[in-house]
Amino acid sequence: MREEGGYSMGGVVLSFLLGGIVGAGFALLLAPQSGRETRQKIRELSEDVKEKAMDYAGEVKGKVTGGIDKGKGLYEEKKTMITSAIEAGKEAYEREKERLSKEPDA
Repeated sequence: MREEGGYSMGGVVLSFLLGGIVGAGFALLLAPQSGRETRQKIRELSEDVKEKAMDYAGEVKGKVTGGIDKGKGLYEEKKTMITSAIEAGKEAYEREKERLSKEPDA
């Protein structure tokens, strides 16, 4: 789904998240600290990013599932309407056919 600006909300959020990760990674690598501290911070950051990505994926999955369910409901509703219209047309045809067969030929 595209919005007015030409970018989807998911794309914007993902870009923001990835930009934050890259920025945080550079900050960790360039900050004056020991290798052990840097590795620990990178590990914590990666766990945090993984958790946020899983949350985002869950939200997207929920939206997609909701859209699919809504589409199925709409399909069933329209299918029922079309089936009813076809049945009504068949009944009208049969009534008209019967009526015409009872009329004397002119």
